[in-house]
Amino acid sequence: MNKFKTSAIEILKQEGKPLHYKDITRLALEKGILETEGATPDSSMNSQIIIDIRNKGKKSDFIKTAPSTYVLNPERSENKFEQKIEEDEETEDEKIKIESGYTGKAGEHLVCSELLFRGFNASIMSVDVGMDIIATKDNRLFSIQVKTSNLNKFDTYVFDVRKVSFERHDSGNIFYIFVLHGENKNDFLILPYHEMEKKVHEKAILEVGHGKRYRVNIKFRDNIVYLGNKDNKMDYYLNNWNMIK
Repeated sequence: MNKFKTSAIEILKQEGKPLHYKDITRLALEKGILETEGATPDSSMNSQIIIDIRNKGKKSDFIKTAPSTYVLNPERSENKFEQKIEEDEETEDEKIKIESGYTGKAGEHLVCSELLFRGFNASIMSVDVGMDIIATKDNRLFSIQVKTSNLNKFDTYVFDVRKVSFERHDSGNIFYIFVLHGENKNDFLILPYHEMEKKVHEKAILEVGHGKRYRVNIKFRDNIVYLGNKDNKMDYYLNNWNMIK
């Protein structure tokens, strides 16, 4: 099933009342039910609910109770879906995956360029082994994981890190570089592994997806960069390429 629909159904089940689509999206993201790197998750949520209502009519999972506000259809059938609609939903999911793939690959090339300009011998890994870039400088080897996100409607950059990958690569000179792709500029939050580990223990980075992923939320507020919440100022790590040494 389409992940936006699945998330909406779960949130509406939990809340038990009509919700505006922006509130559905916000709660789904906060609770880790919805995992997406898209820049406009609330718009995607609204469009998927509208499509479901338009295509299925009275058999839709949702009922519109007010402008942009929805509740679960009490007469819906959870186990019966028309084949054509399922195919359309799978196609939409595939489009989202492709767009995320472009964003991720663009971030890897961007980071690789920045490293080359700074005198690193850097290359993107051709096979996915958990690290995206291997770089050397002054006879030292660095392993780099790159995560890229567009700014969403909540003015937040949202990233997911696979827990199994994070725990497997826990030794050596490992860095996580979060590419904050804005409309007019790109910023880079550069964190060594030990800082990532510290934020996990402090619960600034949370487990989502039934414990399979870590969710990293990065935001700018009054020109200060925060990780998770306002207890975690991260200005020191912003665009600080000297961390990699």
